[in-house]
Amino acid sequence: MKDTFSSSPANGAAARSDLMVPAQGSFTRPRRFDSASKPQDKDVDLVLDNSTTEPVIAPYNNQDALTTAASRDLWDLLHLQEPGTDQHILDGSQAAEDFRETEVSRAFDLLRTRLRQTIKQNGWVNVAVASPTVGCGNTFIAANLAASLSRVPSSRTVLMDFNMRNPGLAKTLDMDASQSGDLRDFLAGDVAISDYILRVSDTLAVGLGDKTHRDASEIMQDPATAASLAEMRASLRPDIVLYDMPPLLSFDDTAAFLPQLDGVLLVSDGTQTMAKHLAECERILDGQVPLLGVILNRARASSIERF
Repeated sequence: MKDTFSSSPANGAAARSDLMVPAQGSFTRPRRFDSASKPQDKDVDLVLDNSTTEPVIAPYNNQDALTTAASRDLWDLLHLQEPGTDQHILDGSQAAEDFRETEVSRAFDLLRTRLRQTIKQNGWVNVAVASPTVGCGNTFIAANLAASLSRVPSSRTVLMDFNMRNPGLAKTLDMDASQSGDLRDFLAGDVAISDYILRVSDTLAVGLGDKTHRDASEIMQDPATAASLAEMRASLRPDIVLYDMPPLLSFDDTAAFLPQLDGVLLVSDGTQTMAKHLAECERILDGQVPLLGVILNRARASSIERF
């Protein structure tokens, strides 16, 4: 599944600096931080000369790529994939329409509005949804929050499945993750933005995953990951990027990704999360990134105050 752009510059090798965008034909960029594939004196990338089928060595400058990406809005170039009808979160099914009338949906709308106010006040973009332990429902929370955010007119939300231990966003949204590139390759810089991120609507895009990676923590800390995400934000210009993360206390993946975040929403399960779990999460986050709030999931009905 590749995008094709028509371009005929006089010098094909010198005209490409926004290398997260596929060029004519099949385009794959080599890993930016692989020193074995580059000369020692300067960073380079392989681009495709329009006049030949041979790869041409051209300088790669990350700042130039970000500057060029910022001048080109790629949102409308993303592949569109509609969610299936076997989900109740995104528009397009009767179940979704029925869910909108529930108190749970209204609670997500309240959370959405408070979150939008907070990130706008502070100029933030990157927010993680995490939980202390497995099974707290943070994928459910992240998907519903993203759906609520996407209902704000003229907004843009990107939802990323960053749980590389057990990706579940595609199943929750009834979408096909095999129709896009692999998350690992995207973060390494080998897959273009428009070949990985899928657009669900005019206001929502998602990054899905269907493979597990045992070295997820190392991927999170790779400088290439930070560079790829920065290029994505520059090219798609989202109001907010939500990251569905693995459990904070089960793996070190989320802790390793904290430097890339502006805030964390912590999901607490009313049936299993203990006070000591929350305290340990707060200790990990302390001094690293703000804890934006604790969301109580699966609370007893008798404990919910109604207005």
